[in-house]
Amino acid sequence: MALIKCPECGNQVSTAARACPACGFPVAEKMAAPGQPSQPVAPGTLLAEVRPSWWRFFWYLVFGWLIVPLIVAWWRRASVVMRVFPGRIMIERGIVSKCYREFMARDIRSIDIDQSFLARMVGIGDLTISTAATVDAAEQIEGVPNPAGIRDMILAERKGQ
Repeated sequence: MALIKCPECGNQVSTAARACPACGFPVAEKMAAPGQPSQPVAPGTLLAEVRPSWWRFFWYLVFGWLIVPLIVAWWRRASVVMRVFPGRIMIERGIVSKCYREFMARDIRSIDIDQSFLARMVGIGDLTISTAATVDAAEQIEGVPNPAGIRDMILAERKGQ
């Protein structure tokens, strides 16, 4: 004869007892048929909803952050385009909403290149184009490949005018 906890009141009850002496819960009947539900269940009643544990997706969560910078880099790269035409330069910004700026080659007063040590090693730089139109008419394009070559091309177009 062992002692168990009464499922109703939590008091200690002998396994040989027919009912709990404290609350009257029929312990003997419940011990005899542990696989049967305590109350009749209507058909179609949801008994449990089980989803996979988050631990199942542990590695996805650990390395999932790697895809976010890739998407951000693609978005930022696709959102800026500089086109050099004979006599003019057009800068297009945006993917969903667009902003176009156009500079005439004869109006360009200065072209600045900023490169860090690492940017010089990989051949990229920030290009800033200033015009004579207004004081604030400066356009910066970051991460331009071969910025010195682009500057020389723009200056050659300017001299050709």
